[in-house]
Amino acid sequence: MTNGNGAPPEAAPPPQLNVLAQYTKDLSFENPNAPTSLAPQQQQPAINIQINVSANNIAEHEYEVTLSVEGKAENGGKLMFSFELSYAGVFRILNVPQENLHPLVMIECPRLLFPFAREIIATSVRDGGFPPLMLDPVDFVGLYRQNMERQAAAQAATQAKPS
Repeated sequence: MTNGNGAPPEAAPPPQLNVLAQYTKDLSFENPNAPTSLAPQQQQPAINIQINVSANNIAEHEYEVTLSVEGKAENGGKLMFSFELSYAGVFRILNVPQENLHPLVMIECPRLLFPFAREIIATSVRDGGFPPLMLDPVDFVGLYRQNMERQAAAQAATQAKPS
């Protein structure tokens, strides 16, 4: 393909994703039943983890993405520990087509933040007197699809209601 005068067209600038900052927005760790909860347990605790991603456009081409991780461990109906972490980053994204921007922000940005959030959680749980909690890798593509399906279902339900 040429631009009309026999020369190839100018190549589009490559997409760019830069991390400008990353930081802990909020961190809470609770060990409400210590020191009893620190004693050897008969069975492994049940651990429940919730992960959410949110994003805000804070400037042209800049997005703050927050990875929120909440978790708790219970054994025999007693809370052993709980935590909440909001870990965020500011990302500059350039030369990305509009239709690819939302998935990039909601999948790739939290994927870059996750190892740091995982380390903060492991350290907090260890510092609370328990073995470090090493979170399993997260399928951010699957999480994104779930959230998009949930939003589509909620939108369809809203539109189906008579006025």
